[in-house]
Amino acid sequence: MTAGAVTNTARPSVVLICHQEDVLDSQGIAGWLACDFALCGIVLIRDGGGARVRRLVREYGRLGLLRLIDVLLFRVYYRLRWARSDQKWQQRTLATLRARYRADISRLPRITVSNPNADEVATFITGLQPDFSVARCKHILRPEIFNIPRCGSYVLHPGICPAYRNAHGCFWALVNRDLANVGMTLLKIDKGIDTGPVYLRASYAFDELRESHIRIQQRVVLENLPTISAVFNALCRGAAQPLSADGDASANWGQPWLTAYLRWRSCLRKALRVTG
Repeated sequence: MTAGAVTNTARPSVVLICHQEDVLDSQGIAGWLACDFALCGIVLIRDGGGARVRRLVREYGRLGLLRLIDVLLFRVYYRLRWARSDQKWQQRTLATLRARYRADISRLPRITVSNPNADEVATFITGLQPDFSVARCKHILRPEIFNIPRCGSYVLHPGICPAYRNAHGCFWALVNRDLANVGMTLLKIDKGIDTGPVYLRASYAFDELRESHIRIQQRVVLENLPTISAVFNALCRGAAQPLSADGDASANWGQPWLTAYLRWRSCLRKALRVTG
């Protein structure tokens, strides 16, 4: 039995950290956690324009001006091509999740912050004494936050780690035609960016012709919730061992580019012509 493991028969308790505007997380994932575990609180991150600007500044520092323009052009393209249909899909999917996981989350303790690393968040989580936490956010948590839960804090990462770390792993696996690595990773948070111990890698039968990368990276998680629940229960019992990562390539990928997206779609059309 590992240190901090749950030794009684009660359901493990969990805190969810997510963005306020991401309803699939703040309502859908929250409902799942409340049904399969004892969801004892929610940390809601209220993003403002400043957070988006900071992410763009980081991307500029990583890639330079021309590639930043490439990133911005892709965002414009996504809004014109995919945003409306993805929003409708999210509404349907949320309704399905709320019907499947019928938990009342309206009265749960919650805190709304602009920074999940704030001292008030540490105080909030410490007061709840959760067995583990699930972070569905774009922020890098500091140890003073992710070390509070007895069994640790975990990410449901949209990408196969360590090959596709950072926020858009599914996109880059599709661009690279690395279809075996289009999936999600359940990993424990450490001081790095998606570098912690891995406990699950999973995927689903995605349709890259009809599904956007956003829909794929959401579905790789949502289609595997029962398996994820089983892993979390094992972790809290001290019965889960991390998967081996020996010899695996590791890369930290950034925001999607329009030129990379067009390359992906071109390769897909060629592949369909060959198979058709």
